[in-house]
Amino acid sequence: MYIVILAGGSGTRFWPLSRVARPKQLISITGDSSMLQRTVERILPLNPKRILVITNHLQADETKRQLLSYDSVPIDVIAEPVGRNTAAAIGLAAALVTTYDPSGIMVVLPADHFIKNEKVLRDTITFAGESARRGFLITLGIMPSRPETGYGYIEAEINLHVSDNLQGPFPVRRFVEKPPLVEAVRYLNEGNFFWNSGMFVWRADTILEEMAAYMPAFHEKLLQSGVAIGTILLKEQIASLYQDIESLSIDYAIMEKSSRVLMVPVEMGWSDVGSWSALPEVIEPDNNGTVCVNAAGHIAVDSSNCLIYSDQKMVATVGVNNIVIVSTPDAILICDKERCQDVKKVVEQLGTAGLTEYL
Repeated sequence: MYIVILAGGSGTRFWPLSRVARPKQLISITGDSSMLQRTVERILPLNPKRILVITNHLQADETKRQLLSYDSVPIDVIAEPVGRNTAAAIGLAAALVTTYDPSGIMVVLPADHFIKNEKVLRDTITFAGESARRGFLITLGIMPSRPETGYGYIEAEINLHVSDNLQGPFPVRRFVEKPPLVEAVRYLNEGNFFWNSGMFVWRADTILEEMAAYMPAFHEKLLQSGVAIGTILLKEQIASLYQDIESLSIDYAIMEKSSRVLMVPVEMGWSDVGSWSALPEVIEPDNNGTVCVNAAGHIAVDSSNCLIYSDQKMVATVGVNNIVIVSTPDAILICDKERCQDVKKVVEQLGTAGLTEYL
């Protein structure tokens, strides 16, 4: 089994803690290990043959530094010269895995997700691997707990009236983009819609076969590139590969078109921790509904339902509710908890203003 960790995201919604060189996956949202480190730690019990971390050139050095202590399995940090979405990153990883084992099982995981029950994830990966060995593309679908409008969905072919077995795998009917609330409510009630986790299990040669069918130009370039871990030309080979290729998600490029796609449902306390407002999903709030991380302490006077991250400062709130306060050595963020998704606009304006020292 080969683990591929996608770790090239920018994490702009976690500014000012998250920066260009230290995005969400390379920082600790909860005050302990970084999200990338937790991703590696949770899959080590699977005894993978190798771990490939796909990142970008701006984050490669910090990524390598954070992974130095994990020496029980070979870890390769592969730097993309430019971001081209998940299809290119996965294709590159698949080509590299085939240099070791063309039929090797690939497990693709994002580097910046929170998972409460990590054993369930490992058991699900092992179960999904059985179908992957038979040539299927397996995607993990999260059993939804609420009508969430911020996630994509997977509609599976499940007859709930016939079988109570939700282990799967199940054929996938379609992938759905982030829906409006009325649709999300319907999905929850119908019971055969699952959150799209962005986690996959398949054989390296299987995904490359599907890329040959649905991304022929990219696949041909991939074959011509000759990428292989250990060669002194790898950096140049990747740079040549990434010239003039499309930026496509793996869902759009392959999963929505392939007839080999199956879904395995899983319930494991999952969150993609997409913004500061997701902290209550991963950290238990206090009696006033407030989450406070990395602060020397918090004094609340007539305050509730706040999200606070402080660089070891004492924080006091008086008469405020539903706000986010994030303090770092060089910046402070204060925003309405309902506007956390708009923090990325701050990053955009900083860039426009040329204030690159804060990016």
